[in-house]
Amino acid sequence: MFTGIVSDIGTIEAVEDRGDTRVRIATAYDTETIDLGASIACSGVCLTVVDKGSEGGRGWFDMQVSGETIARTAQDQWTKGRRLNLERAMKLGDELGGHIVTGHVDGIAEVLDVTPDGDSHRVGFAVPAALAPFIAAKGSITIDGVSLTVNGVEDHGAKTHFWVNLIPHTQAVTTLGALAAGQAVNIEIDVLARYLQRMEHYRGR
Repeated sequence: MFTGIVSDIGTIEAVEDRGDTRVRIATAYDTETIDLGASIACSGVCLTVVDKGSEGGRGWFDMQVSGETIARTAQDQWTKGRRLNLERAMKLGDELGGHIVTGHVDGIAEVLDVTPDGDSHRVGFAVPAALAPFIAAKGSITIDGVSLTVNGVEDHGAKTHFWVNLIPHTQAVTTLGALAAGQAVNIEIDVLARYLQRMEHYRGR
């Protein structure tokens, strides 16, 4: 489990095809404190550490990324040089600063626009209408692993639009500060909304 509070920005250093795709990610984390088999969220995707080490004073860890994961995540995410929002799995007793996040991507959104709003930026997104029931104004959503609040939502036929506000701190400590129109991002809906939808499905049967 995660909270959607990013604690490092990693960079993909190498990508290899070993049946599954193997990705090496450079990090500022102290890799001595990372166990093999540990879970780390990489731009919203929960993956398992299969190797780790350090070179030149900077740590790295390897992840295996399945074809299923690649198919369900943002295009070009698993390419050399790509920057990723990183979050280590939460521990009992940790502060829950964002909201409960599982690291399971529910869909892909497209950035519609990025508009300055004071010192912040207002960012609009479009998602398939199938995700519309799970997105509500003032509700929580995870974008590329970052816990954010939905400021507003509008339905437009086959697409649903919503927007969030990025304060300067969020822009500085995550990859979201570099968002641009047309970019694809990973979306995870609020876990409570997921269960409520399932309960509603059975109530109507």
